[in-house]
Amino acid sequence: MLSTAAGLAPSVWGSRGSVSALFLDKKALENLEEERLAVYAMKSRLATRHRTIRAEGRRHDYRLEFQRDRDRIIHSRAFRRLKHKTQVFVSTEGDHQRTRLTHTLEVAQIARTVCRALSLNEDLAEAIALGHDLGHTPFGHIGEEVLHGIMSAQDNLDGLLNFDGLGAPGGFKHNSQSLRVVEILERRYLEEGLNLTEETRFGILRHTSLPDDVTYHPFESERFRVGNPLFLEGQVVAVSDEIAQQAHDMEDGLRVGLVNLKTIERLDLMEEVIRRILPDYQATRRSFHRQNMLVRGTIHFLVTDLLLQTSKNIEAWTKQAEIRTTEDFFERLADIPSGLVAFSDKGRALFQKLKAFVYREIINSYQVNRMDGRAILFIRNLFKAYYTNPRQLQDWALLRYAHSRREPYLRDVPLPDVPAKIRALQREPDFLRLICDHIAGMSDRFAMEEFEKLCLPNASL
Repeated sequence: MLSTAAGLAPSVWGSRGSVSALFLDKKALENLEEERLAVYAMKSRLATRHRTIRAEGRRHDYRLEFQRDRDRIIHSRAFRRLKHKTQVFVSTEGDHQRTRLTHTLEVAQIARTVCRALSLNEDLAEAIALGHDLGHTPFGHIGEEVLHGIMSAQDNLDGLLNFDGLGAPGGFKHNSQSLRVVEILERRYLEEGLNLTEETRFGILRHTSLPDDVTYHPFESERFRVGNPLFLEGQVVAVSDEIAQQAHDMEDGLRVGLVNLKTIERLDLMEEVIRRILPDYQATRRSFHRQNMLVRGTIHFLVTDLLLQTSKNIEAWTKQAEIRTTEDFFERLADIPSGLVAFSDKGRALFQKLKAFVYREIINSYQVNRMDGRAILFIRNLFKAYYTNPRQLQDWALLRYAHSRREPYLRDVPLPDVPAKIRALQREPDFLRLICDHIAGMSDRFAMEEFEKLCLPNASL
């Protein structure tokens, strides 16, 4: 079913859909989008949703479908919590290192730049970028690894969990969790979830690879299948995510002293960048200015290389597939090559060397590994505490579980029946998923506070 602003009053401004040059309604904006975007861009007028958007008293509609997705994500609680979630360096240990939120904003900025240059749909790319990490855990990627170990039955928490007869609960991956957040866990509206378009949801799910052992939240869509390649806007976000990660991890590593400027300058990619900015680079001796020049130059070099190569790839594919109109493109949507948005061979080689350097010198440093060690301790012990005594979970978490299962709220169970009820909960995969959802949604600060309260015997209550 094609998405419309069903339930909203139709335009009263005629076929142009505009009351004046300063006020364009949705129909006029769709027409402008059709004129401005390439035939291989996703179009808002063809977007699909599971449910109609409720009018809630609005008399006019002047937002496109993907713009509405972007707005719903920005106003979600999960998006706000990203400001207190680790990217690489724990968010509580410095003011200038990236958090999951600032990373997300940088991905969105790069994705919008690339899409505008390629005449792709910026609103869709931005919505995907802003939502791509909503399901990320506290403490960065190590939190994802810990929860996946538990939820894939690889870690039985020192014998506490017995998966015999229970089966693996489906694993954990942040992109699948991001989809779960926007479809189920957010509760801003009368129905569960944010009711985003299928296009945005698919882009969020597929912005990174899906391991075979992650099966807990299936994707349902009339238009897209999980195995289908991403449309171009989604591919742009996936590569923008990689560019942003390596550039800002390099900068953060410089700022905290894990690497120095002279070492960075010797990288093959930096030599390319310095050649291009040499007059300005030599004009200052201040390392702070030079660091910023290298970061800016790195992003510019990679984005430029991406645009030049992707343009060639798109031109060759549309010619080979005989795509001349939007209708032609949508007929071939399931046949888009997965690597259309890509670096050149040279650009890819330089980027891979940068990525290897960042991993070796920054991600794998003893400082980051120490923080990761603490994160493993926090998350495993929080999971143990909630599993051993579910009554330690917050009321809202237990209420959500009772409502979803249509069974009594744990705090209403008569005291003599509580031990049997807890044993029953411990045999339910859905209960393990509840704990996983709860921990995945935590900020770094909240996770550390919960660990202190539940796991340190000398801590104040």
